[in-house]
Amino acid sequence: MTDRREAESFVRQFHHEQPDAGDAERRVREVLAEIDRSGTYEHTPAELSFGARVAWRNAARCIGRLYWRSLVVRDLRHVASADGIAADCFEHLRIAGNGGRIRPVISVFAPDRPGRPGPRIVNDQLVRYAGHRTAGGRWIGDPRAAASTARARDLGWKRSEEAFQVLPLMVEERPGARPEWYELPDGSVREVPLRHPDHGWFAELGLRWYAVPAISDMTLEIGGVRYPAAPFNGWYMGTEIGARNLADAERYDLLPVVADRLGLDRSSERTLWRDRALVELNVAVLHSFQEAGVTMADHHTESERFLRHIAQESRHGRPTPADWSWIVPPVSGSTTPVFHRYYDPVDTSLRPAFLAREH
Repeated sequence: MTDRREAESFVRQFHHEQPDAGDAERRVREVLAEIDRSGTYEHTPAELSFGARVAWRNAARCIGRLYWRSLVVRDLRHVASADGIAADCFEHLRIAGNGGRIRPVISVFAPDRPGRPGPRIVNDQLVRYAGHRTAGGRWIGDPRAAASTARARDLGWKRSEEAFQVLPLMVEERPGARPEWYELPDGSVREVPLRHPDHGWFAELGLRWYAVPAISDMTLEIGGVRYPAAPFNGWYMGTEIGARNLADAERYDLLPVVADRLGLDRSSERTLWRDRALVELNVAVLHSFQEAGVTMADHHTESERFLRHIAQESRHGRPTPADWSWIVPPVSGSTTPVFHRYYDPVDTSLRPAFLAREH
């Protein structure tokens, strides 16, 4: 049953921040009566949009919250079938991709209801590259996706030996049901080949990355109502790809490869070969997305934008909870303004919110 206090708190917050929304007291009475009658209640389209945007505003690990008001909210609560969810997820990617001018989008599918849990998307992102270990112990693709790759294979999907093979979308119509899987259709996934502005050999590495980072394994909670299938995206900051996805030793682990092609001395850590290779890898990512006309932020610009967001929220009398370890970029952290300050503590009770999904 939906918590009455959480529902009332959200409705009052919505009317406080949206003063033209009508009679708050009347809406509170309606919501509480609906909960008493059915065990839950239904958000209006305006409440859903507001709740999804505020959940982004409350996301303590996100540096890109300045534009929380611009989130495009797709109300798909009537969609609960695996086929329908898959089709709308592919449309989500096309809308968000927007010809390269990435738009922040969330697609909200059917919520959990008493005795009738909502659908789940198995994938952690709508687009993710497969990964598996060969019999000889070598990794092909992204090791982070090993579990998802194995599950997709168990369902009948055929993996290849590509380093950048897109996983199928896997959807459960209800928790514990056998997932249905769907190949992502042509035109739904924009990928950017990676090149370096000064080193022609970089293109020979055959690297690429997808344009839209759409998180799909978190639950959106608004006023006590939980939406377990609510994929959402912003746009990439270059370091997410260049300093983590491609560089981390437990991911694509490309720093030794780049360092060797640059002719760097890897005999000692004191040569800072990792640092030098990391910078050039990030230069290639930023250059490639710019040349392809695909939205991407650099960590210096995004850090300045985040401080603007804090200032805006302060003017409204609202705190800005932030996880320092996520806000400070993984490259040249101390050269960015977000490094040199403390933040409002993370409040795990803050709602609306995106929550780690309970499987």
